[in-house]
Amino acid sequence: MRIDADHAATTRLAPEVLDAMRPYLEDAYGNASSVHARGEAARDAVETARLEVAGLIGAQPEEIVFTASGSEANNLALKGAVAALADAGRRRVLVSAIEHPSVLETARHLGTLGFEVVLLPVLANGIVDLDALRDALAEDVALVSVMAVNNETGAIQPVEDIGPFVQQAGALFHVDAVQAAGKRPVAVDACQADLLTIAGHKLHGPLGAAALFVRRRTRLVPLVHGGRQERGRRAGTENLAAIVGLGAAAARARGLLAAGAPHATEALGERLLAELLLRVPDTRLNGDLNQRVGSIVNLCFLGVDGEAVLHELDAAGVSVSTGSACSSGEPGPSHVLTAMGLRPEDAHASVRFSLGTDTRESDIDYIAEVTPPIVERLRGLSGRAIEMSA
Repeated sequence: MRIDADHAATTRLAPEVLDAMRPYLEDAYGNASSVHARGEAARDAVETARLEVAGLIGAQPEEIVFTASGSEANNLALKGAVAALADAGRRRVLVSAIEHPSVLETARHLGTLGFEVVLLPVLANGIVDLDALRDALAEDVALVSVMAVNNETGAIQPVEDIGPFVQQAGALFHVDAVQAAGKRPVAVDACQADLLTIAGHKLHGPLGAAALFVRRRTRLVPLVHGGRQERGRRAGTENLAAIVGLGAAAARARGLLAAGAPHATEALGERLLAELLLRVPDTRLNGDLNQRVGSIVNLCFLGVDGEAVLHELDAAGVSVSTGSACSSGEPGPSHVLTAMGLRPEDAHASVRFSLGTDTRESDIDYIAEVTPPIVERLRGLSGRAIEMSA
């Protein structure tokens, strides 16, 4: 038995997405920049995918830029937009302290180039401190970047409230919606985003395909120079099959959202949370009980090493995570959990369960059955006292 409880890291390629991609991996291959019939067919496929992605987030097709990953899209958003505004005297960048590494590391890089980077604090529930954001906004701010849903805790950030503040300050607003797309409705106008990121492999699409929404008239300096692909904003021959897959995944996600499928997944997550809090003593939820997507459950099993729990669950056939997949292998506790005020030892004791549309009731039953004895045994082996932090 193998149960995937790590959907926030990546998702299975949906069969209908693979079917949509298959012709472009075989006889329908083509270069979308070519002017012959094969090239025109490839270009039509890319533009159809662009239309589907735009429809998922309420954008116009010409506002969609295809990239190879969410990390590349985040890099393009921050580096490209900030570079375009530098001559206007806007040299401050505001990012929340719980952003994905692709945003935080890009912001740090901008700091080495002379830009001032401000990390916005979060409250104990993992929600961005709006008062701190308002205090930091000024005429010299180029860009604000806040994710829609946190990848470790599932905390839903108030991007609809943040957008108007940013617009009033004359800055650009970037939203990393990688963990939101497909889990809940995402609309670029609702949050007044100028830039917004999604990634295919988080919503049952392929690896190697993502998209950046760039609102009309938003200036953007490209990261990759060369051809005129993506309207001059991202040079390079398009990954045809992957882009087609992203379009198919976006269409699939729209259908599932309309049918209420994410609500069923969230219900399974809430059931898992209730079962583990009941069955495993001295366990607590990291994050806000209500302002989060229910499909992401981040639990602190006090007195154990989260990595040990991960490996024991893996041996039992359950895939989980201790944080962002892009941060795995890094020393130190989760930057998200410590930003929320957790002690390092409690952050180290935390495990993320993330569910998807593939998750079944029987999967929840199994996880709830095997996790308590694993935690109990590891606590016994550690010999450490279990102490609740204040």
